[in-house]
Amino acid sequence: MSAAVNSRQYIIRFIFIGVASVILLRLFFLQNFESKYKIMANDIAIYKKVVYPPRGVIYDRKGKVMLSNTVIYDLMVTPRNMKGTDTAKFCAAMGLDLPGFLKIMKGISIRNIDVRQSTFMEQLSPEQTARFQENAFSFNGFELVERNIREYKNETAGITLGYIAEVSPEMLKQPRYLTYRQGDYAGRSGIELQYEEVLRGQRGVHFLERDKFNRPRDPYRRGALDTQEISGKSLELYMDAELQSYAEKLMANKVGSVVAIDPQTGGILAMVSSPCYDPNLLRGRERAKNYGKLYREATRPLFNRATQAMYPPGSTIKPMTGLVAMGVGAITPSFGLGCYGSYNYCSRSIACEHKDAGHASNFRHALAHSCNSYFCHIFRLTIDYKGFASTKQGLQKWHDYYIAFGFGRKTGIDLPFEKEGNLPDTTYYNKLYRGVWNSCTVVFVGMGQGELALTPLQMANSMCIIANKGFYYTPHFVKSIGKNANDTLLKPYREKHLVLNIADSSFNAVQQAMQDVVEAGTGVGAKIEGITVCAKTGTAENKAIVNGAVIKMADHSMFVAFAPRENPRIAIAVAVENAGFGATWAGPIASLLMEKFLKDSVTVKRKAIEDKMTKAHLINKYVYTIDSALRERDLRNYNARVLRKHLADSSSRYDDSVMVMRWMNRRFK
Repeated sequence: MSAAVNSRQYIIRFIFIGVASVILLRLFFLQNFESKYKIMANDIAIYKKVVYPPRGVIYDRKGKVMLSNTVIYDLMVTPRNMKGTDTAKFCAAMGLDLPGFLKIMKGISIRNIDVRQSTFMEQLSPEQTARFQENAFSFNGFELVERNIREYKNETAGITLGYIAEVSPEMLKQPRYLTYRQGDYAGRSGIELQYEEVLRGQRGVHFLERDKFNRPRDPYRRGALDTQEISGKSLELYMDAELQSYAEKLMANKVGSVVAIDPQTGGILAMVSSPCYDPNLLRGRERAKNYGKLYREATRPLFNRATQAMYPPGSTIKPMTGLVAMGVGAITPSFGLGCYGSYNYCSRSIACEHKDAGHASNFRHALAHSCNSYFCHIFRLTIDYKGFASTKQGLQKWHDYYIAFGFGRKTGIDLPFEKEGNLPDTTYYNKLYRGVWNSCTVVFVGMGQGELALTPLQMANSMCIIANKGFYYTPHFVKSIGKNANDTLLKPYREKHLVLNIADSSFNAVQQAMQDVVEAGTGVGAKIEGITVCAKTGTAENKAIVNGAVIKMADHSMFVAFAPRENPRIAIAVAVENAGFGATWAGPIASLLMEKFLKDSVTVKRKAIEDKMTKAHLINKYVYTIDSALRERDLRNYNARVLRKHLADSSSRYDDSVMVMRWMNRRFK
C-alpha cells in the first residue's frame, strides 16, 4: 500500500515539474529565439506595415468591368505616438489650419481610440502624399496607408452594386466583423455588403527596417516573416451593363423601378430604382457629405424601389388570379361572364373599363381586355369553391398558391434589406374584420387592389413562373465567384422551385391570353417585330393617408411581360409611380428594354417612342400630384407655420412643390 502511494506521489511531482519546465522553456524561447514576437514588441527599429489588398472586381455578363479599384493613400494616426510631432509643420504640409487639425484630433479622441490607429485624412491628393513623404520623419504617430478605392466605370447600378465605407465602432461589436479593426473598410449596401467576405480578401503584414530618421526602408529579413495579402475574388454577374444603362436612361426623371430576369436561370439582367444616382458620389472623402444630400432628397434615391417598395399590382396580378382559379378547379379557360361596364354582385358597383358585349366571354378575352368584373368574379369563385369547407379555408388555399408564387415573402435575392410585400391570409382578415367577412368583403384582391402589395422583384419573378410553366429559380445577380460557377455560396440559386400542382394546359391558356394582350388587347404598344411577347398591363389605384384623410393619388403605371413565348429569355416588371395607365409609360419602357436585349438595338421606327420615354419628366407630375391632393383636402395649410419655416430654412434650390414633398415625407411618414 505504501509503495503504491509513493508511486502516485512521484507521478504527480513529475507532472508538475514537466508542466513547469514546458512553460519556462516556452518563455525562454519567446524571449530569445522567436523573431516574430521580438519584432512586434520592438516598434523602434522595425516598422509593421499593414497592406490592404484590392477588393474583387465585378464584371457584367459579357466581361465588361462594372466596379474595379484605383490606388489612393489615407493618412493614419496613432495619438499616443505623436510625441515630438511638429504640429505647425504638419499643418503646413497637409494644407490644414490649427483649428481644423484640433477638430479632427478631438473627433478621434471622443471615439476613445487614442491607443489605436485611426483615419486622420482620407484619399490624399498626390501633392499631399508627396509633401508628407518628404517630411515623414518629423511627423511621429502618422503614416500613409495605401488603399484601393472603388471605381465605378459606368456611373450606373449604384443602388445594386452598393458602396463601401469605414467600419463603425458599432459594427466592430457584431460577429460578422470580429476580424476587422478600426480603419478597415467594408461593404455597406448592395452587392458590396452581400458578398463582403468574398470581395474583401485578406490583408497582409510587412515588416520593414527603419533608418536613423525613423523612415521605413528595406524588408526585414528579406520579407521572410511577412504575411502576404490576398486579393478579393472577382464576381461575374448576370447583369448586362448596356441594358442596365439603357434602362436607367428610359427611367430618367421618373419615380419607379425596373426588374429584368432571365427565366431560365433566375439571373437578374437589369435592376433600376429611379431616380438613380452616380455611385461615384459615395466614395472618397466626400462620401459622407454626398450621402447626406442623397438621403435628404424628397424622391429617396437611396431607397431601392425594386426590392423594397410595395405596390398594389393592379391588373398585372390577373394572370395569377386565373392560374389559381384553374388550379383549384373553379373555372376552365372557356368560362365566360357577362359584363357591361361594372361588377354588381356584391351590393356595390366595381367599374370595368369595357362595356362592349363579349369582351369577357372566356378567359382569353377577359385577360386581353383586362376585365375587372371577370377577375373579381373568378377570385370569388376560387375562395368560395365547393371543394372547400368554407370561404376562410378557400382564402387560405389561395394564400398557399400565392406563397408558392413567391408573394408575401422574400424571394431570397442576393441583396440585403429585401421586403416581403403584403399577402393577406385568413388570420389577417379575421383580425381586420373581427371574423365577420366573406368573398365580397375581399373581392378587390382579385383585380390586384385591396390589401395585396408586391415588390417589382416579385412581379418579375411571377413572369418567370408563367414563362417556365410552373417553376422558377431564386432571382440573383452573381453568376460565378472567382470564375467558379459552382461555388457553394451559389448553390441555393441553382435549385429549381416548383409551384403547386397546376396543369400545363392552364399555363398554356394564360400564356395565350397574355399574348393576346399584346396582339389585340390593352398592350398593343408593346409589340416587337418578329418576337412573340406575352404581357399584362396594369393601372394600380394609389391612395395615401395624410393626417387621417384618405387622398386619391394618380394611378401607378405597371407592366409585366416575358419574351419570346417559346424558350423565353427575359421576364420583366416595370413600375412608374403616379404616371397613369400601364400601357402609356410602363409598357413602352418594358417593350424597348426587351427589344434592346433580344435584338441588341431598337428599330428606327420606334425611336419616336424611345425619345418620348427618355425626355419625359414625370417627377414634377409625381410631386404636383401630392401637392394638388393636399390642396383638395385643404391639408397643405396644416401646420402652415411649420411648412413655411421648413421652406425658409432650406438651402436647396428645388421648387416649392418638391419642398412640399420633402416636408410630407418627414411630417407624415
